Amino acid sequence: MDQGEEEMVMVVRLESVSKWYGETPVLRDLSLEVGEEERLVILGPSGCGKTTILRLIAGFSPPDEGEVYLGEELASDKGRVIVPPERRGVGMVFQDLALWPHLTVEENLGFGLAAKGMPREERKRRVAEMLGMVGMEGFEKRRPAELSGGERQRVALARTLVVEPRVVLMDEPLSSLDPDLNRRMRSEILKLHQRLRFAMVYVTHSREEAFEIATRLVVMKKGRIEVEGGVEEVRGYAG
Repeated sequence: MDQGEEEMVMVVRLESVSKWYGETPVLRDLSLEVGEEERLVILGPSGCGKTTILRLIAGFSPPDEGEVYLGEELASDKGRVIVPPERRGVGMVFQDLALWPHLTVEENLGFGLAAKGMPREERKRRVAEMLGMVGMEGFEKRRPAELSGGERQRVALARTLVVEPRVVLMDEPLSSLDPDLNRRMRSEILKLHQRLRFAMVYVTHSREEAFEIATRLVVMKKGRIEVEGGVEEVRGYAG
């Protein structure tokens, strides 16, 4: 390391993790690190294990072999979730967005803050601030069914970010959008990251999305990492 260069702080570490679903191996002896403020993109076809990595980081399931660390804390190991999802400081944007249809926009955003015990007035302030960041002022009283696809996408991002997670996981969040809206939402994600500086793990099968969003790329195939590096290092990979 060059003199004066700071070592990157790792906020997530997977060490030699393997995962099976029944008799089918999904991840095979995989090791991976995510640095503070990094935008790590996991690229690969359906069934290669991308979403399973997110589930292990979030604590939705444990590895069958290996360990998952959050910072220096052991969060999961073989067959055990040690730190439950609600205590991990991890936010997730699902492919289907998973907004609660019976709640308004402000209620969707405020739910996680209320669960943390945040006072009502502070919740309202934080929700208003986050809706301003994603350009959704004035939509507080609407329900998801009253929003366009792009508006729902912004609400899902805001709901994840309002609780100030240390790590944000994104599971193909733009896959259902038309190409023009997809491009615009990529730009919005990058602007939010630049402003809030969270660590991000973004899963996609789109090389175009991956090359625009990533600061570092992992290409997966059949539960293993095929290649890993910066955008220019991976751009020429034809595997």
